[in-house]
Amino acid sequence: MAVETVTLSPTAAAQEETSAKQQQEQKTAGRSRLDRWDPSFTAGVLNTMGPNMTPRNREVMSALISHIHDFAREVELTVDEWMLGVHFINYIGTVSTPTRNEAHRISDVLGLETLVDEIAHKVISDTGIDPTSSSILGPFWSPHAPFREIGASIIQNPNPDGRVVRMWGKITDLTTGKGIPNAVFDIWQASANGKYDFQDPDNQTPNNLRGKFRADENGDYSLYCYYPTAYSLPSDGPAFKLIQLMDRHTMRPAHIHIMVTHPEFKGCTTQLYPKDDPWLVTDTVFAVKDDLVVSFPPLEGDDKAKLQLNFNVVLAPKDYKGKEFPDKKVAA
Repeated sequence: MAVETVTLSPTAAAQEETSAKQQQEQKTAGRSRLDRWDPSFTAGVLNTMGPNMTPRNREVMSALISHIHDFAREVELTVDEWMLGVHFINYIGTVSTPTRNEAHRISDVLGLETLVDEIAHKVISDTGIDPTSSSILGPFWSPHAPFREIGASIIQNPNPDGRVVRMWGKITDLTTGKGIPNAVFDIWQASANGKYDFQDPDNQTPNNLRGKFRADENGDYSLYCYYPTAYSLPSDGPAFKLIQLMDRHTMRPAHIHIMVTHPEFKGCTTQLYPKDDPWLVTDTVFAVKDDLVVSFPPLEGDDKAKLQLNFNVVLAPKDYKGKEFPDKKVAA
């Protein structure tokens, strides 16, 4: 079989050579900056760790300190910038309350929670059918949501702008395709004004738009909720200041939170997004995944709802490994 040979034009070749030279110069400049500082300083800090640390704590703290030191060297962090960071961390603490987890929100806008969620929960099946994708928990989950009867509504304080949805589906076993009886389907969402219950005590009682449902003997669940509403992160506090500094918007696409659990299966915490939401691509916390984008077609013959959402959840057994990937640390 003939192999096609591609010949770069003189201009393209020159551009490629220039680009390669610039990349090499940048690498050399980066190394020269790092070489200016005491090469043994970071090792000296790490060597002060005591012998009673657990192996995992030693691994995490060693990597954290090393990366922080390298970051400071790379950007040549000034004293003023370092103090600005110190004050910013203090600011996070002063703003946080039992109902406002600002450190959690900072993790979200930096993409850290989504990355940690991916590392912790990503499972790729070796059969071609993957478990339902996870997404971030976010700061608004509550352990106190009440159990409700199958088919009940989580709408306790109706909002005149809310559009009621009948949501239903099946929770199934990845390996067998069979329903999972007694799986717990936990759901929570913001009201049509874009606020969760404890953000909006004047209009919402505790556990409005929250509920847990136990799947029936076939793994089926059903309930009534609202069509989700897009909302902005709070326009005050450290997270907002950080978003402004990065010249980003504060919007989250409309979404419904769910958490599905069963003692014999790996749980799934995720979010569902309407397919026509304008903020899907630029979600300010980077939590959208393709298989979590859903449709809400019209519903006929139901006096309680005008829209419907059919969403099936696939859970992997607790001992399920999925496709194996080489350990990069070992391979290195």
